[in-house]
Amino acid sequence: MQAEGCPQGPGDDLGQVASQVSSVVLGKPEVVVLALACLLAEGHLLIEDLPGVGKTTLANALARTVGLRLHRVQMTADVLPGDLTGTLVPDSAGGGLVFRPGPIFANLVVADELNRSSPRAQSALLEAMEERQVSVDGTTHRLPRPFMVIATQNPTDPDGTYPLPHSQLDRFLLRLSIGYPDRDSEAALLDAGEQTDRAGSLSPVLGSDQLVELVAQARRVHLSPAVRDYVLDLTQATRQHPALSVGASPRAGLSLVRAARALALVAGRDFVMPDDIQRLAVPALAHRVVVAPPSALSGVSAVAVIGDLVYRVPVPQRRRH
Repeated sequence: MQAEGCPQGPGDDLGQVASQVSSVVLGKPEVVVLALACLLAEGHLLIEDLPGVGKTTLANALARTVGLRLHRVQMTADVLPGDLTGTLVPDSAGGGLVFRPGPIFANLVVADELNRSSPRAQSALLEAMEERQVSVDGTTHRLPRPFMVIATQNPTDPDGTYPLPHSQLDRFLLRLSIGYPDRDSEAALLDAGEQTDRAGSLSPVLGSDQLVELVAQARRVHLSPAVRDYVLDLTQATRQHPALSVGASPRAGLSLVRAARALALVAGRDFVMPDDIQRLAVPALAHRVVVAPPSALSGVSAVAVIGDLVYRVPVPQRRRH
């Protein structure tokens, strides 16, 4: 508990955010914390899971608790790039054409069932994620800050989908799966009854200006040489693993460090621990490696390979004073 008269640290505010979001995303504290870390790292989140497990609820709760403007887009096959980025429309005052921003001009954009949209629409969204801007008719429009995309995919229903290629999956800082709630959490959901917006009762804990400052603080979180070398050991081990045809790139290591710094800030620390790297290794690396075809036919998954490396690669030991 915070002592009386002591100023609150970033961990206190972020703890309140995680607590509020967890009050509506029941039984998934780890998912909530990692999603919050992804936001602080200025990354984008891919959630691969079944319908009805709380993906949209997570996005709504996160946006409302940190005071962000949210737009949701259903990524159907007929969505065009201009439906996302915006288009030029006639000026009502008769002065020619004016730009009408699309739904991507929000702080948090939920792209539901991303793999059901056409490759053109996917590319428009992913380009905006990477560049933090869109260009329409030769004019560049900056996206608001903070800016985060939470995209969802249903991994069990491939009919009529356009799977994201490896190069586009790399645009997502983390990939998570929410999964089914435990029995007690599901019982609480049943007791609450059918609610279309469980996050509607939440109130902001942070403002957008505070969030921008926390993003800057996350970048300053200390990474020791020992933990840096641990990240290098993990990424290089993926390149030597016989089950993988493509290992983690240098950008994957940078992404893992960026997420780990944010996770440390959520925990109220100003330094990264090996535990942060271990918690994030699968969410940050598994979608950035490619399992070799013979191993894939044998049932080997990228998640299992990264999990095995986390178990086998030696962890830096704390110095004794």
